[in-house]
Amino acid sequence: MKPQAPPDSPTDDLFRHRLENLIDQRHELVKLSALIDWEQFDVQWGEAFCEEGRPAIATRLIAGLHYLKHTYALSDEQVVKRWSENPYWQYFCGERYFQHELPVNPSSLTRWRKRLGETGVESLLRETITAAIEAKAIKLGDLKRVTVDTTVQEKAIAFPTDSKLYHRARERLVRLAKTHRIALRQSYVRVGPRLLFQNNRYGAARQLRRQRRTTARLKTVLGRVYRDLTRRLDEQPEAVQAVFAEPMALTRRLLEQQRRDKHKLYSLHAPEVECIAKGKAHKRYEFGVKVSIATTNRSNLVVGAQALPGNPHDGHTLSKALRQLQRLTGRRPERCYVDLGYRGHDVTDVEVFKARQKRGVTRSIRRELKRRNAIEPVIGHMKNDGLLHRNHLKGAEGDAINVILCAAGQNLRLILNYLRVSWRNLSPAFIPYQSPASPSTV
Repeated sequence: MKPQAPPDSPTDDLFRHRLENLIDQRHELVKLSALIDWEQFDVQWGEAFCEEGRPAIATRLIAGLHYLKHTYALSDEQVVKRWSENPYWQYFCGERYFQHELPVNPSSLTRWRKRLGETGVESLLRETITAAIEAKAIKLGDLKRVTVDTTVQEKAIAFPTDSKLYHRARERLVRLAKTHRIALRQSYVRVGPRLLFQNNRYGAARQLRRQRRTTARLKTVLGRVYRDLTRRLDEQPEAVQAVFAEPMALTRRLLEQQRRDKHKLYSLHAPEVECIAKGKAHKRYEFGVKVSIATTNRSNLVVGAQALPGNPHDGHTLSKALRQLQRLTGRRPERCYVDLGYRGHDVTDVEVFKARQKRGVTRSIRRELKRRNAIEPVIGHMKNDGLLHRNHLKGAEGDAINVILCAAGQNLRLILNYLRVSWRNLSPAFIPYQSPASPSTV
């Protein structure tokens, strides 16, 4: 059933004080809650629900929890727990009285993200752009000049090695066989961990020839278990075969892949992970997905963020990034500033200026081209202060959702900082607290 708004009670509770009477109305979260149009989430997200069934959670509560989660870089469990302790967070999410219980189960946030998808989550980013304009944190003209760049959103996986993947794949098949009571000829429960331990020790001692032999031995052990299961699954019912379909397909893909294959398997629980080389001296390879980030050239507000599976060339992603930017802001930028990786793009209706470009560069364009590098610290803040550095959401859809929410969190941090600083500079009632003088100093 569609989400229902909390009932509007005109009479006050005689035994409880309203939150608006307990908190400081000049707080930045209170001001931000007035800038966001919460009712538009009911209109946009209501289409994802049917008319019958149990009423869903209020959309303002879900949107507020996701905003707070990515603003302060918390997990689902942490943001729900801290919500029950912070009156400002409860007021931001639309509560009238202080609540001592948890608002929702943390798993509810996961189910909401799956239901909304990438398109539904984009409305959260769009609303932060509108709130920044209404708060005058940026000017409307800033949307005419944008900067686009790409980075890597790493996945929450261990560093992939062949020996570790062979061992984990064998453990997974043996565990499933034991669960469904399929007797294997040999499970290698004691041999597998011993081989993996030896492989790690050989690698630490730089005994590479012995390490390669133990890696080949681990692959042989996995192949034996895989072929044994293949023969025994023919005698099992279709329901059991369906359970083994995905693990067996991943194991076969792992056994058949070669060293120089392009689309290799790097993780069993996240097969969508890609190996991306960005030319960094301190980190040659990153395992995750390439993402595109678009910011305003002057105020550094994030106006576009999307995942780019398949590791495409940067020049082939510019048109897609500008289309998303137009969809979120409602206007097409006039100038776009990129680095040298975007050579060969196919954008014709927007002026695109690359780094170190000399032809057609005026004084104002040169000044804006120097600010192209300002997108790098924005990406750094999204990774260090947000959740872009390590994505824990599942699947390719989780990659797309996480980068959009990280962009929304970065915008909210920018708006909150502007509201905090502007209140201190412009409010005449702001007087720093001074402790009273002690009798000995009078």
